[in-house]
Amino acid sequence: MCGILAALGVTGDAEVNRRRLLRCSRLLRHRGPDSSGVYEDPKGRAFISFERLNIVDPSDAGRQPFQIVRPEGNLAWALNSEIYNFQQVVAEQLPGVHIPSQSDSAIIGYLVQAHGDTNELWNSLDGIFACVVWDEATCEFTIARDPLGICSLYWGKDKDGSIWAASEMKALQHLETLDIFPPGHVYRSRTGKLERYYNPRWMEEGRVPSAPVDLDLLRQTFTDAVVKRLMSDAPLGILLSGGLDSSLVASVAVRHIRETTGTFDKDHKVHTFSIGIAGSPDLVAARQVSEFLGTEHHEFTFTVQEGVDALEDLIWHIESIEQVRSAIPMYLLARRIKALGIKVVLSGEGADEVFGGYLYFHKAPNPAEFQAETVRLLCRLHQWDVLRANKAPFSFGVETRVPFLDKRLLEVAMELDPSAKMCDLADRPDGVHPRLEKYVLRKAFDTPDRPYLPDAVLFRQKEQFSDGVGYDWVDGLKGHAEAVVSNADWAARHKRFPEHTPRSREYYLLRTIFDRHFTHPSAFDTVPKGLSIACSTPEALAWDPSWENSHEISGRAITHVHAAGHGFTYQKPEVVNGFIHG
Repeated sequence: MCGILAALGVTGDAEVNRRRLLRCSRLLRHRGPDSSGVYEDPKGRAFISFERLNIVDPSDAGRQPFQIVRPEGNLAWALNSEIYNFQQVVAEQLPGVHIPSQSDSAIIGYLVQAHGDTNELWNSLDGIFACVVWDEATCEFTIARDPLGICSLYWGKDKDGSIWAASEMKALQHLETLDIFPPGHVYRSRTGKLERYYNPRWMEEGRVPSAPVDLDLLRQTFTDAVVKRLMSDAPLGILLSGGLDSSLVASVAVRHIRETTGTFDKDHKVHTFSIGIAGSPDLVAARQVSEFLGTEHHEFTFTVQEGVDALEDLIWHIESIEQVRSAIPMYLLARRIKALGIKVVLSGEGADEVFGGYLYFHKAPNPAEFQAETVRLLCRLHQWDVLRANKAPFSFGVETRVPFLDKRLLEVAMELDPSAKMCDLADRPDGVHPRLEKYVLRKAFDTPDRPYLPDAVLFRQKEQFSDGVGYDWVDGLKGHAEAVVSNADWAARHKRFPEHTPRSREYYLLRTIFDRHFTHPSAFDTVPKGLSIACSTPEALAWDPSWENSHEISGRAITHVHAAGHGFTYQKPEVVNGFIHG
């Protein structure tokens, strides 16, 4: 993984353009602190820079950008990627082709040269990627992003009409236009069209799948998803909150790591990492899981003040005002992880979107709406949890892998009849456990003869990360915002922010920091908008009349379900002249 930046179809002085590219690329170096590389088209028409984090093939043969030397003009490319099936792709699609690097990213140019830039090529890749390819012979280029946007990617146009692409928005603020490059899409300069290449059946609007639950298939598919993500030539570990999702990732990794190929130091204990306010629920639960699994566990604490002190840097890195509550502890933890020499971590992001794990899903009115909400969440995830999981750890050069968003697992889990995923605390299908959120996932790993996890963890209620690290953190952040945003500033918020006026002093503070860092007129357009209850989409607020015009992402907002929800209150935005304000 790394940071990439490309300027494609540029005009003007090549040396001036190269220096500008390098200045922008330095803004991405936290993503790839191990080495840098630059490609320059012989006629100065394109530049690609690469800030490298050495993970797969750390030798110089794995340095990017890659090139295939050809008489008619070279083919150059760079990827921020982890292609888990790259060896299979080479065997099936490039038999007999000599590829001088063992890097998974090295295969792309050879695939393009052998088979052309097709949708089939991008769909054949099992993994995550943000990619640019430049052909010197034709001056044509391609930009592509993985199906769910796990690798961050932005793009825009400069004054000369050139198209730029970068792993993070901060490297593109000099452009005339700026936007998110959408997940599951490819742009080809030869057609001038942005096209969706990833079109799974589960994304079809209005479709309600009907596949019966197969617990063995679900368990094996998730196991495969974890095992393939243990591929690394660098030290790796597991982010362990003690909740269901991260604990399952850790359990499967511990059980299968010695069977894997291409895993760094697989004969030693798996490293797990947790963070929280002292005495927080996650720290206690993670410790219990680690003891059960026998991992080499590393536990860290932080204070509310340390979290508040990190806000400026954190927002600079994640380029958003959403997910800040969860991103702060992840950001602080990543620094401690990197100091221990770990470059790769596996995490439990994605399970709540796939299986309907957020507590508000208890209010889903019917299976069709349950399914529609999971699809909405997954299609927008690149602006939410996935953005946080990618950018917060990459602040310190740590790569996060998310097995719950594996393509094959999505094919299985998103095709299940959604009625099997719905929650009902009054129902105990196995005679013991209530039908909690993510019940089918829990039951897939409920194997008493050889347990994956203690029963208390396997059937632990959902706790959102920002809550699980300690309720004092969320409450302390709110309290800090109340103290530093003056009454005068708050009274004038509609004047200062006439569009998307902050809905609380917490959001006023975050928006103020964001605007200091990102001055491009379109920068805030990349941040998701809309109200949410316990991490819902805006559409799901219609499930309960009491949620109307509400915004509170804490799981405690679902007061009738959350164990700590009693007495929890949250503000509703005021409505002025029919419009919702902060």
